Amino acid sequence: MTALAPTLQAFFTDRLARQRQASPRTVAAYRDTFRLLLGFAARQARKPPSGLDIADLDAAMVTAFLDHLEDERGNSPRTRNARLGAIRSLFRYAAVRHPEHAADIARVLAIPQKRFDKKTVSFLTPVEIDALLAAPDPARWEGRRDRAMLAVAVQTGLRVSELTGLNCGDISLAVGAHLRCLGKGRKQRAVPLTASTVAALRAWARERGGLPDDPLFPTRTGRRLSRDAVERRLANHTARAVADCPSLNGKRLTPHVLRHSCAMALLHAGVDTSVIALWLGHEDVRSTQIYLHADLTIKERALARTRANSVRPGRYRPPDPILAFLESL
Repeated sequence: MTALAPTLQAFFTDRLARQRQASPRTVAAYRDTFRLLLGFAARQARKPPSGLDIADLDAAMVTAFLDHLEDERGNSPRTRNARLGAIRSLFRYAAVRHPEHAADIARVLAIPQKRFDKKTVSFLTPVEIDALLAAPDPARWEGRRDRAMLAVAVQTGLRVSELTGLNCGDISLAVGAHLRCLGKGRKQRAVPLTASTVAALRAWARERGGLPDDPLFPTRTGRRLSRDAVERRLANHTARAVADCPSLNGKRLTPHVLRHSCAMALLHAGVDTSVIALWLGHEDVRSTQIYLHADLTIKERALARTRANSVRPGRYRPPDPILAFLESL
C-alpha cells in the first residue's frame, strides 16, 4: 500500500473528526474533493485510486485537475479555490507525516488561489420581500410552512443549512422572542424575532406540533427539507410573486439572497457592521464589508456630505426630454 491511502484516511479520522471536529458539511465537501481528484489522477496515471502515491499528486497533476474542474465540469473559480483549499489542508497534514515528500508537497502548497471578479451582492427591496412572502398559498399545508420559513429566512438571515436544521425546540415565542441555531464553525447564536415573524411562527407552531427535537420545517413525511428542496420552493414562489412585483423578473433568487436582504435591511436601519456580523454569524467583521460596497444609499449620503456649499443637493436631472434621452444613452 502506498503512503497516500493511510494518510488520507488518517486525515479524515484524525485531523477532521478528532482534532478539528469538522461539521458533516465540511467533511462532505472534503470527501467530494478527493473523490474527484483521485478519479482524475487515476485516469491520468492509469492506476487504480488505491495505487496512487503522494508523488503522483504533484503540482502539475493538481493544477491539471483544477483546470479540469473549470474547463470540463464548468465549475466557477470560487469552487476551484474551495477544492484547492481542501487539497492544501491534506498536504499540510501530510507534510508532517511524510517529510520524504517535502519537495512535492511544498510545490502543491505554493499553487495560488485563482483571482476572479467579485460581483456586487444581490438583495431584495422591501416591496420585493413583501411580494415574496405573500406568494405561498395559505390554503395549502406547504404554503403555510413556506410562508413561515421565508419569514424566518428574511428576518434572521440564517444560512440555508441553519434554516433546515432548526428544531421545534429552537424557537422561543414568549417575551423576548428569539431563535437559537448552531452555525458555521459550530458557533451557537441567538437571533431576536420581530412581531410579524413571531406571529407567523406562532401560527405555524400550533399547526406543526412536534417534539422539541423534531424539524421545525419538515417535509410531508416528517423529514428535514434538503437544500435543493428549499431552492425549488423559493423558485416556485418567486415565479408567482413576479405577477405582483415585476422587478423580481429576471432575478435569480437563492436562499443566500434572502440572507443578503436581511443584512441590507439592518444596514439601511443604521445598525453597525459589527452587530450585523454577530447577527449573521460571521467569523470576521470584514466579511460584512461586502454589504457596504453594495449599498448605494450610504454612498449617496457620503457624497451629500462632501458636496460644495454652492451646489444644490440631489441628482442632476436634464431640463428637457430630448436631453434626458441623450443622457440615457
